[in-house]
Amino acid sequence: MKLFNLSGKVAIVTGASRGIGRSIAFQLARAGAKVVVSSRKLDACEAVVKEIQAEGGTAMAISASIAIKDQLQSMVQKTKEVWGPVDILVCNAASNPYYGPATGMSDEVFNKVMHNNVLSSTWLCNMVYPDMKARKDGAIVLVSSVGGLHGSAVIGAYNISKAADMQLARNLAVEWGPDNIRVNCI
Repeated sequence: MKLFNLSGKVAIVTGASRGIGRSIAFQLARAGAKVVVSSRKLDACEAVVKEIQAEGGTAMAISASIAIKDQLQSMVQKTKEVWGPVDILVCNAASNPYYGPATGMSDEVFNKVMHNNVLSSTWLCNMVYPDMKARKDGAIVLVSSVGGLHGSAVIGAYNISKAADMQLARNLAVEWGPDNIRVNCI
C-alpha cells in the first residue's frame, strides 16, 4: 500500500536539478504526480526528467530563473497549458552569493538574497493561488533552513531570508487556509 497517492496531481518544484529539490521531484513522481523539474539550467533539468521517466514517472523540464518574474510566470503558464492547473508548488530554489559578516555585505547582495529567496516564492505562490482558490484545494511547500532560527556571522542574509520564508508560510496559511490551500515551510 502506498502511503501517498498523488495520481493526477500537477506539481512544480524549483531548484529541482540537484540536491533537495531533485529528491522532492523524484518522490512526488513516485507518488504519481506529474512533476515540472525547474532550475536555471535546462540540460540539468532534462537529465532529472529522464531519470524520473526511466522509473516510470511523469515529468517535464522547464528552465526558469527565480530572479526573473516573467520566467516564473511562463513556467506556470506552460505547466497549465500542458497538464492543467498546479496542485502542488514546492519553492526550493534559493541563492546565497555572500559569505561573511553583515558589515561587509553590499546592499546589492542583500537585495539579491531577499529577491531570490523570499520575493520569488511570494511571486510563485501568488501565481498559482487563483487556480487553487477556484478548486478549493492546493498545497504549497516553502523550503527553508534551520538557519532561519539562528544568527550567523557568515551567512546572515541567507538566514534572514529563511526566517522570512517561515513567516511567509505562516501568513499565507492563515490567509489561504479557509480556501483549503495548505501552506507549509520545511
